Amino acid sequence: MTGSDEFIRDPAIHHGKLVIRGTRVPVATVVGSLAGGMTFEDIQREYDLTTDQIRAALKVVLRLSAEGLGCSQR
Repeated sequence: MTGSDEFIRDPAIHHGKLVIRGTRVPVATVVGSLAGGMTFEDIQREYDLTTDQIRAALKVVLRLSAEGLGCSQR
């Protein structure tokens, strides 16, 4: 669980990967696109997302990685 209403895990959508609610866009796709050099604007156009959805995807990945590493997050 992510603890957020902004994301869902559903086995019927992308094999249960974490996706942005109301879309079929995996969080990993958003973060990977940013890492690959796409801008927020590129991602908004490509996946029909809002800036808030992109930021939320980044925040959930930060939180999940911090939990996985046993780090505290501010």
